[in-house]
Amino acid sequence: MDGHTRYSIGDLARRTGLTVKAIRFYSDRGIVPPTDRSPAGYRRYGVDAVARLDLVRTLRDLGLDLPTIRKVVDREVSLPEVAAAHADALAVRIRTLRLRHAVLTAVAERGSTPEEMELMHKLAKLSEEERRRLIGDFLETVFGDPDAHPEFVGILRSLTPELPDHPEAEQVQAWAELAELSRDPDFRAAMRRMAEQYTAERAQGDPTGPRRDIAAMVRDRVRPALVAGLDPASAQADPVVAEVTARYAHVFGLPDDAEIRRRLSTWLETVNDPRREQYLERLSVINGWPAPESLTPALDWFVRALRARTPA
Repeated sequence: MDGHTRYSIGDLARRTGLTVKAIRFYSDRGIVPPTDRSPAGYRRYGVDAVARLDLVRTLRDLGLDLPTIRKVVDREVSLPEVAAAHADALAVRIRTLRLRHAVLTAVAERGSTPEEMELMHKLAKLSEEERRRLIGDFLETVFGDPDAHPEFVGILRSLTPELPDHPEAEQVQAWAELAELSRDPDFRAAMRRMAEQYTAERAQGDPTGPRRDIAAMVRDRVRPALVAGLDPASAQADPVVAEVTARYAHVFGLPDDAEIRRRLSTWLETVNDPRREQYLERLSVINGWPAPESLTPALDWFVRALRARTPA
């Protein structure tokens, strides 16, 4: 066929598989304009109309709008430019759909109220920057300016949630619960007290010597007693209590007396806030970390043991 070949709309329909109505629609909008008209006034098209219609159908299947398609077929914009722009837009759309799917799945599994669902959806739709700002405000309230307290840098990092781009339903639910927890004024105040007590104890102890999380140390020393089912007030628990209090007193260079035991008991009661454990549990789900071991049984046991051996 040569460049003078002309097709009727019916010819194009047979060659492209499109309906006559669809071809007329694209023609009326200037996307596939006719080359000329027959003596009877019918539209006729050149050989390039077949290629244009094939491209139009492909771009429509990919979701492009008609004004953009016209620019592509008229070469006002390049196809790679349009493809890149729409790929980016589609990625955002996919992320939104994944979030909606995760929210709906979480609601179905949890049996949330409409209010909880709305909140979960709003929180899940926050951008990464907005999520960081929300949690950043909470962490700054608790720990203060990290530049002024470099000792908290590692702690801040370990307490920061990172919701993935394609979260599972349980991660969306955990994120919503953690966000709500971080906005609780009472929880903020409790966490602030922990941070202040940590700072005060760090300042009093030897900052150059080895340090270990006291709560973790208590957990490790108490674990065998829990397994053995020892009564915290019994004489069999004495060696466990003595070892822990001796280590705690040594850190601060203080005598292992009733005062140091009262101080340790106060610290452990502060740390043993169930909301702190809830925060860490939700954090591990969001970040895909192993679930943290609960400190509650060990701390409860040891606080009861201290009370049984400390004068009122």
